[in-house]
Amino acid sequence: MRTEKLEFKYNIYNSIDELSKDEQELVKKAILAVDNSYAPYSQFHVGAAALLENGEIVQGNNIENTVSPVCICAERTALFSSAAQYPDTKILKLAITAKADNFELEEPASPCGSCRQVLVEFETKQQHPIKVILYNKNHIISIESARYLLPLTFDETRLKKH
Repeated sequence: MRTEKLEFKYNIYNSIDELSKDEQELVKKAILAVDNSYAPYSQFHVGAAALLENGEIVQGNNIENTVSPVCICAERTALFSSAAQYPDTKILKLAITAKADNFELEEPASPCGSCRQVLVEFETKQQHPIKVILYNKNHIISIESARYLLPLTFDETRLKKH
């Protein structure tokens, strides 16, 4: 038997002013995207904004449906929209924020498992990390690569013998 340990570093900021200018703009776009969320069932609204290599910012928000499996998260909305509008352009950063109708969020919301898998797939496809910024009015968490959110990721490099 062998025991291994997975670790990664991330940054915590107390204010949006501590972020770079492009990251501040990205977070502001994610905050705006929250207002376009359609979440009548969960009453949990999520906004995301992706900064592309060409300088464009693509927003996304969660959209619920009575049939819950056909809902889509804000992160995937932003990623898929980016891929549809700018198919050959790398996604450099993704900012995510959320608000709930029934309670106050103490911590920044992080992506669900499906969104984490999609983020890692995008990183693999573009062969470049996607920095993830989780925003909340209390503090901001910055993670250098989406891959850190999904250790032991499900991808072909772990499935095939080389």
